[in-house]
Amino acid sequence: MTINRLPKGGRINRERPIRFRFDGSYYYGYEGDTLASAMLANDIHLVARSFKYARPRGIMTAGPEEPNAIVQLHVANRTEPNPKATEVVLHPGLIAHSVNAWPSLNYDLKSINGLLNRFMAAGFYYKTMFGSRTLWHHFFEPLIRNAAGLGKAPTAPDPDHYDHIHKHVDVLVVGAGPAGLAAARDAAANGARVLLADAQSEMGGSLLSHNRAINGKQSAAWLQDVGAELAQNKETTLLPNTTVFGYFDQNYLMAIEKRLDHLSDASSPSNTRQRLWHIRASKVILATGAHERPLVFADNDRPGIMLAGAVQTYVNRYAVLPGKSAILFANNDAAYEAALDYRKAGGDLVAVIDTRQSPEGPLVREVYEAGIRLLSGCVVTKTHGAKHFKGVDVATWDGELLTGKPQRLEADILMMSGGWSPVVHLFSQSGGKLEFSDDKAAFIPDRYTQKDSVCIGAANGEFSLAETLRSASREGVKAALETGFATRKSARRYAVVEPQLDLPQACWLVPSEMPVGQGKEKHFVDFQNDTTASDIQLAAREGFESVEHMKRYTLTGFGTDQGKTSNINGLAILAHTANATIPETGTTTFRPPYTPVTFGALAGRNIGELSDPVRTTPLHKAHVSMGATFENVGQWKRPWFYAQGEEDMKAAVNRECLAVRNGVGMMDASTLGKIDIQGPDAAEFINRLYTNAFLQLGVGKCRYGIMCGEDGMIMDDGVTARLADHHFHMTTTTGGAAHVMDHLEDYLQTEWPELEVYCTSVTEQWATIAINGPMARDVMKALKPDADWSSEAFPFMAFRQMTICGIEARIFRISFTGELAFEINVPARFGLALWHRVLQAGKPFDITPYGTEAMHVLRAEKGFIIVGQDTDGSMTPQDMDMDWIVSKKKKDFIGKRSHSRPDTVRTDRKQLVGLMTEDPTFVLDEGAQILLNPDAATPIPMLGHVTSSYWSAALGHSIALAVIKDGFKRKGEQLHSYSLGNWQKVTVVDPIFYDKEGVQRDG
Repeated sequence: MTINRLPKGGRINRERPIRFRFDGSYYYGYEGDTLASAMLANDIHLVARSFKYARPRGIMTAGPEEPNAIVQLHVANRTEPNPKATEVVLHPGLIAHSVNAWPSLNYDLKSINGLLNRFMAAGFYYKTMFGSRTLWHHFFEPLIRNAAGLGKAPTAPDPDHYDHIHKHVDVLVVGAGPAGLAAARDAAANGARVLLADAQSEMGGSLLSHNRAINGKQSAAWLQDVGAELAQNKETTLLPNTTVFGYFDQNYLMAIEKRLDHLSDASSPSNTRQRLWHIRASKVILATGAHERPLVFADNDRPGIMLAGAVQTYVNRYAVLPGKSAILFANNDAAYEAALDYRKAGGDLVAVIDTRQSPEGPLVREVYEAGIRLLSGCVVTKTHGAKHFKGVDVATWDGELLTGKPQRLEADILMMSGGWSPVVHLFSQSGGKLEFSDDKAAFIPDRYTQKDSVCIGAANGEFSLAETLRSASREGVKAALETGFATRKSARRYAVVEPQLDLPQACWLVPSEMPVGQGKEKHFVDFQNDTTASDIQLAAREGFESVEHMKRYTLTGFGTDQGKTSNINGLAILAHTANATIPETGTTTFRPPYTPVTFGALAGRNIGELSDPVRTTPLHKAHVSMGATFENVGQWKRPWFYAQGEEDMKAAVNRECLAVRNGVGMMDASTLGKIDIQGPDAAEFINRLYTNAFLQLGVGKCRYGIMCGEDGMIMDDGVTARLADHHFHMTTTTGGAAHVMDHLEDYLQTEWPELEVYCTSVTEQWATIAINGPMARDVMKALKPDADWSSEAFPFMAFRQMTICGIEARIFRISFTGELAFEINVPARFGLALWHRVLQAGKPFDITPYGTEAMHVLRAEKGFIIVGQDTDGSMTPQDMDMDWIVSKKKKDFIGKRSHSRPDTVRTDRKQLVGLMTEDPTFVLDEGAQILLNPDAATPIPMLGHVTSSYWSAALGHSIALAVIKDGFKRKGEQLHSYSLGNWQKVTVVDPIFYDKEGVQRDG
């Protein structure tokens, strides 16, 4: 028998002992244990170190709300970071390690951070680590990255298999506690197709830890009967070990089923480890229960300090007595039952400390009658112990101030309870709104956004089992009726024997002998992120009074437990500090997933080559053979640069850029979006899409256009050629191709269905080779000597269709480099052959293939924008100094009215300009902030930011594009850039750095 294992009781299988390993040592547990219960049975209390201060931490809860007991499971490529020991089902071969501890759990060198806590308050990294770019890059950032995080992700491929399944049901019941079981039972009995999902390996919820009499049967017998009834119903799907983690629009929910995690079986394609369920339900019943809250008092984080309900679970469900003696510190009656169960199991209940002045009720009387010391109107002011709890200091309390001299009490564990918080995460994800109940000291569901859903039981603030069962039965019958089934059976009546429980007394922050934040003691709110009450108070003092700002400044509610135990305590402390009520302060946003989900499960079978389509151009083989380094542009593999010999990227890009400026270069432009537009109304349609005029564009001509959204902001740009009267070829940005196609179809189908226009995406049907540079015309002559390539015969922005090298081609005289340029489009199957022909024809002129990085430099030298890089969804054409492209004569185009809104005509909007650095060799960081006066009082006003920045080999100087407030009027002005501690003087200039007159365009 293990040290803390009770000789009888619990729901474990004592016939199946299981050996497991934790931090290199072997221990024993039983089938039915969790890793947490097995560790407690073996008297393992120190299981982790805290995130920031590396303080010793122990198991605090018994479920998904656990903030401390985070472990690393298994080894090698099957290792899994950050599961909670409270959720890990014990199984043969289990190997677990502690995380965030070095060199060992017992002796963690990072614990020195506890001595530096005065310098590590909320936001300390913002205030102390950004003073020097060099120190940040070479010291602080590596230090933080090394210390950050919890577990370690595997570096080798995951050998396990995962899959997805889609399910449509009439009624989805989330949570198989008494509420969920009762609702599912009655919905199924009335004919509905029911899916019942529960995160635990055994269904029953709170009844697995509490002994209740339901209709004359003990809870274990009642659970067995209901479970058997549901299992026999062919229309009911039971999913234990399944967590519903996301609730989306139109009753679409996602759940993760752990099919083999609780076994030692290897997974295979036909027997997957985990399954991701996509569930669409006509009716959703949320029976997600409630989480017990900790109390916030001095040094409330020592190993051995546990939630009272968790101790009750370990005693009754797992037959584990976490300590020989215990103290209860609570503000509610439910915790008394937990303490009494602990005592009945053989533990020594030293004392009950109750924040309430005059607690009453049958459980309180039972404590009195048992001769247990009851200290009402008292609080814990201090705890003792290092790697394990040893005792507390207790003092009387009048609700605000300590009024008596502290006295010392000693015990092995401290059971704490600050009340219960309904688990409203899924309800909130669905769009539901909460209200704060002063009586229950908790947020409860209020307004439903998705009408076909309902919360029941503790999730709805119903903490009485009798009330829960009755309302759950009613909702189960109602769900069946609302999904089209005639009533076969009416709602059931339940007679329940349960203790009478008074409502808790709100207690959000317990005072200590020293004012909070001034002594050595810490009042922890978020245990996983080491956020203290003083951190939250500091955030409020520094202006972070918005609950969302406080969350991010202090990290309250971040991490794997997502604030399940900390949120409401943090909100209440913020509200008190800001002199506001809790409803006025509000809540943070609950986002999916409810608990962490493995990446393998999200990917399912879409891994390796199936993970995402890899798009390559018809010329890809040529790029590979030439040693191109590729970059991912969306799903496209595009040549980034072509290094020769020992060249690094900088040298290769400089060579490619100079080749285009001084000779000739060639580039694969096949990834540009291409849309074929035909129909009698094609010209009218395109004219409405672009800001400039297209109705009078002649056949054989091209025109550059800007496309805006209805808000007037730049959405995409590209060149459109008129191939015939009713036939156009539109190009888009590589990344915007699909979006623009959707945009066109949206307007044709919903706004202008009267227009006879047909749009077809032809991006992959054409291969495109761009030939740029002063010698581009010579290359074209070599390719087709009998054609007239002069500017007079083939002017800029013209289009010709001809046979070249025996291939029917479309040739456009357009340029994204500012040099003489031709773009040859041929059917995709001929693209590779043409690439080799161009290389051969250009060989006498030393033609140089260039990649996307050189393309970026060349276009920036000419001040050409890239949508999505130099624009961010808040820029109009006028902001980009492109008012010339916005027609003043057109009656209308998409976005026209928005260009006259007061905000879009402000002269102090961010506007596109060029920047030249004082140090010609210094290349600014993209994203660097632009400031007027670096010596201004903080916070220093920001004028704008750098959007594009490069070294220009042609100019021998770094160049940058930026968007700056009132930028057009600032040309010639000297400003300052700042990025990661580095300052640089810059001069505002015109965004066209090279060949401003445009003489190079015609060769």
